[in-house]
Parts: sequence; C-alpha cells; structure tokens
Amino acid sequence: MNELVQRFLRYVTFNTQSNPNNLECPSSPGQYTFAEFLKQELIELGLADVSLDSNGYLMAKLPSNVAYEVPAIGFVAHMDTAPDASGENVNPQFIEDYQGGDIALGKGDEVLSPIQYPELHKLHGHNLITTDGSTLLGADNKAGIAEIISAIAELIAHPDIPHGDICIGFTPDEEIGRGANLFDVEKFGAQWAYTIDGGPVGELEFENFNATSADVICYGTNVHPGTAKDKMVNAMNIAAQFQLMMPADETPETTQGYEGFYHLKSAEMSVARSELGYIIRDFERDGLEKRKTFMEQKVAELNEKLEKGRVELRLTDSYFNMKEMVEPHPHIIELAKEAMIACDIQPQIKPIRGGTDGARLSFMGLPCPNIFTGGYNFHGIHEFISIEGMEQAVQVIVTLAEKTALRYQ
Repeated sequence: MNELVQRFLRYVTFNTQSNPNNLECPSSPGQYTFAEFLKQELIELGLADVSLDSNGYLMAKLPSNVAYEVPAIGFVAHMDTAPDASGENVNPQFIEDYQGGDIALGKGDEVLSPIQYPELHKLHGHNLITTDGSTLLGADNKAGIAEIISAIAELIAHPDIPHGDICIGFTPDEEIGRGANLFDVEKFGAQWAYTIDGGPVGELEFENFNATSADVICYGTNVHPGTAKDKMVNAMNIAAQFQLMMPADETPETTQGYEGFYHLKSAEMSVARSELGYIIRDFERDGLEKRKTFMEQKVAELNEKLEKGRVELRLTDSYFNMKEMVEPHPHIIELAKEAMIACDIQPQIKPIRGGTDGARLSFMGLPCPNIFTGGYNFHGIHEFISIEGMEQAVQVIVTLAEKTALRYQ
C-alpha cells in the first residue's frame, strides 16, 4: 500500500482547482495537465481503451478475466479541487500513529483540533496526512483517484481474483457542478458505477439533495445622496429586506440529516443593483417545489410593497435525488454492502447533504451511488485523510469487483 500513498502524494502536486468563472471545460489548465499525467499512468498499467478527450474526460477499461458474462461496472472520481481554498503548492504533513490532541499545521497558528473535529477521537493509532495550514489537501478527490488506480493495479497483480470489465472514469469540474455535463455514458460502457468520493470509512450513499439555485436581483434608483429625498431607492436595502424574509432556522448551520435549507452563498451589492445568490436544497421533490414557491411568494410580496419589478427571481434546477434512479436496482447497493462487510467494515448508509457526479450520472442512465475515501473536512485548510482509510477503500473496490463477478458466475 506504500504505492497508494506515493500515488496520492504525486497527484496532490497538481493544482487542479476549478474556476466557476470560466465556462470552458475543463475550467482550469491544471486539470488537463493532470489528466494527461493520469492517461500515461493508465497506459503503463496496461489498461485498454484509454482515452482523453478535449474536455478533460479520461476513461479506460480493465478487461474481464472470466469466461462467463459479467455486467461491466465502473468507478468514477473527479480531478478538480474546490475553489474554496487554494490548491497550489500543496505541502502534505504526516502524523504517524496519532494518539490524540491538537495537530499543529505548518509553521503558523493553524491547528487541527479534536475539540472542533471530534471525529479525530476515532482515529487514534491511524497514520494521517494533513495540510500545512495554507492550502487544502486535495483528498477530495485525488484520494479517490489514487484508490481506484491502486485497486486496478491490485487486480492486475492478482489475476486469480475474478472480475468482469471494470470501467474507469475521471471527470473535470465536479466541484463547480459540471462534472457530468459532457460525460459520455455510452462510451464509458458500464451498466452501473460507483463514485469514490465520500468521507469516513463505511460511508455508502445513494440519496442526495434535490437542488436549485436562486438568484434574487434587486433594482434600485441611484441619485446623489445630497438630493436623494423621495428619489433614491437603495437596492441594498431591498436585498436586506428579502434576506430577513427567509426562515432563519432553515439554513445549513441549523439543519442536519434529511432537513432541507435555503443558503445565501453570495451577494453583490450596490445602490442601483444588488444580487443575492442562494442555493435551495431538499431531499423530496415536493419539498423543493414548495421552497421555490415560497421564494416566489416573498418576491411578489416585496414587489407589491415597493413597486412592481423592483425584485426579480431566477430559478435554475441543478440536480435531483439519485435515490429515484438507484432504488430500482437494489443489487447495486447490496453488492457494495457485501463488499464492505467482507472487509470488516460496517456500512454507514447516509444521505449526501450535497450533490455528486453520481447524482447527475444516475439520471443520465448510469446508476451511481457513492463510496467512502477515508477523508475529512474537504474544501478547506483543515482537510485530512487516514492512510488506513485509504487502504480500506482500495480493499472495498477490489472486493466489489470480485463480488460482482461471483454473483454472475
């Protein structure tokens, strides 16, 4: 498994931070550079049908080693890292045999504390990889890539482990919601797949939010403040009124589990025009529609109070709950559970309070639940991963390939 860690360390040297302001695909040049590196690695492993298209989608296949027919399955991970924190000049730190307490990150004052992150209490004795406190780590999702490739290498090295066709797909721009936009499901060739993009060991997810983005545009009238009496309409005040109409107890910081929310994620403010950017989330389609209707009602109330046309709402559906597409195929989840249990891992089935490539792919005809990587605190400078967790992810992938082949024997 040392090669697993070495792979991961090589991968995090690539700055693959996606750029939401660039409409090209991939949205940053580092992603394509990384994809070219991975393409060569897959070729050297001896995989078949290795291809990298101009948009940065990398695919390959490990051919079946059994004489009978087994459905082709896939494993998917994304190459980009989140825009929330820098992914440049990542400098990983090793914490060997962690025994508790604070972990100092780099030379500054940043600390990884079990008080803030109590999951550290469950990782005593683990070997951890952290950041140096100045960047994210990139375990989301380069750990997934390293785990998939290491599992494929394990299957190649042990031809006695039966498996059908194993399809591999690495995507760009997942972190900005575009990872599945140009994914060629037919070319990929799998009947179902798994994203290796989860967190702690045991996570198995086939439910995610239904998601809509909502832009609230407030139009004001700008007049010199010295002569503004009865003339100026300050769009920032309108925006503030609208935000106060949103339920204070239905936000990300006040909800958990299956509870949905409204999240004000951005604001561009000026007197003449102010824009609020929201994301709306709900696990039920009806719940999402009710939330959208609620926002429409509040816009109508403000326009009636102020002046028609002062507030505009733009709603854009982003993705839907993959449960609708995965539940009709229960064997996909059962196989993943069997593989985890065979690896002495207790499956932790939980909803994703977010979205993944798997959600979009599921609605494109490729049912695609999500499996753990062993990482924590994604998208920020406190990100870290357990090496033992990464090793277990590799074991699950290998066992899942084997279990699938044996089921169809």
